[in-house]
Amino acid sequence: MSSPDSPAAVVHGRKVPTGLYIDGGWRSAKTTFTVVDPAEDKPIAKVADATGEHALEALDAAARAQEDWAAWAPRARAELFHSAHRLLMERAEDFATVMTAESGKPLAESRGEFDLSAGFFRWYAEQIGHLHGTYAHGSPGGYRVVATHQPVGPCLLITPWNFPLLMSARKAGAALAAGCTAVMKSAQETPLTGALFVQTLHDAGFPPGVVNLLHTTASAAISDAVLGDRRLRKISFTGSTGVGSHLLGKAAHNIVNSSMELGGDGPFVVLDDANVDLAVEQAVACKFRNAGQACVAANRIILHEAIADEFTGKFVAKVRELRVGNGFSDGVEVGPIISERQRDRVGELVAAFREQGGAILAGGNQVEGPGYFFEPTVVRMDTRNRALCGEELFAPLAVLYTVGSTREAVEFANDTDYGLAAYVFTRDLNRAVAVAEKLDFGMVGVNRGIMADPAAPFGGVKASGLGREGGHDGIYEFLEPKYLALTIDETEVIGA
Repeated sequence: MSSPDSPAAVVHGRKVPTGLYIDGGWRSAKTTFTVVDPAEDKPIAKVADATGEHALEALDAAARAQEDWAAWAPRARAELFHSAHRLLMERAEDFATVMTAESGKPLAESRGEFDLSAGFFRWYAEQIGHLHGTYAHGSPGGYRVVATHQPVGPCLLITPWNFPLLMSARKAGAALAAGCTAVMKSAQETPLTGALFVQTLHDAGFPPGVVNLLHTTASAAISDAVLGDRRLRKISFTGSTGVGSHLLGKAAHNIVNSSMELGGDGPFVVLDDANVDLAVEQAVACKFRNAGQACVAANRIILHEAIADEFTGKFVAKVRELRVGNGFSDGVEVGPIISERQRDRVGELVAAFREQGGAILAGGNQVEGPGYFFEPTVVRMDTRNRALCGEELFAPLAVLYTVGSTREAVEFANDTDYGLAAYVFTRDLNRAVAVAEKLDFGMVGVNRGIMADPAAPFGGVKASGLGREGGHDGIYEFLEPKYLALTIDETEVIGA
């Protein structure tokens, strides 16, 4: 894959580049940082630690490559994408193994993430040849209105640790397909998956400078350096609302086009006529996938009083059966929390719910032994503390609330600053549509708790962000409309 002298590590038998990828090659840095396996609390690799100077070198490369990359014929760019997709598929198990090693998620989940990620990359490959403009007569006559699209330009793509391949493929796929060059910044906790992804693009033949990758312990230095340079034309960030707000402030200085996929407070609404067994099954998947560390996870499970007891009994029984452990072990369904600090925060959250009168129905404790494990936990709340209700849990912690009517369920669901994903369960199509339309969220799952799809626009409203990833909307986030007013004097051509 990489050249013999490129910095690399061997992770569970897979060779992974550990340097910075700038202008078509891997390079080392003066300092490194350690990547830790959260299931064992053991180091698995040392990775180059980028500085602001490295970030500007990467932006230099992206800016130099921008004009040529934007000029590639759509078919040529699409064929390169398809070559990269074939290589991704050949390396599926490499990606799954490395993801599990550095994020801790069960191997089955890593394989699922790979499949979805590859699907996004293929989706963008198929969109390249379908970026059409419009042609119309000018309103007063005498000219034509021609609308087309051009690449925004060099982009900064900042990916999170919880879905390291999905976010890399979804962001870079859209940017590169649109004809933009990119500087990618991995999450400090999961840089190795991004390195494998970029190595695959390199091996597929993406030109130098088109994609660059930085790992760092100094995220602010990287973003400040790049956002302070007028050659940067776009930032796409996935992470917390607090960091997103800070980056938007930085982007405002140079009026940088911004897409933000931020925090969530997902209400999971189960109405009185719902299929309770289906709702329980989907709630377990929606809440405990990736140990609850997902922005679209069910954050508040809102139960109509008519089905609350039945749902609670069945849900608690299912949660108690979940197997916690190392993601490489057979049958494990819930892996570790990403870090010791994050695990301690989960304990603090459980204590806060207890203090507010919450009843612990399952779990509630750290798991003894190596690694950062926490028991899948269920809390029933008979009161609503808005500070707790409105906090993104990002943990294997399910909180159950009871309501007396559909109206109360909708009002409680919308009583949040966030607006990313919501869920509603009902057997009545009329109620499903009516409630979904009233929920103030960018995405609503109806009778399902997992809804990511390459063909769908992913994103939220309010404090959950700006813009969309995926679907037809995703690639247009990296394109600017351009209007040409063409003067046409027909009398000169065909006479009066």
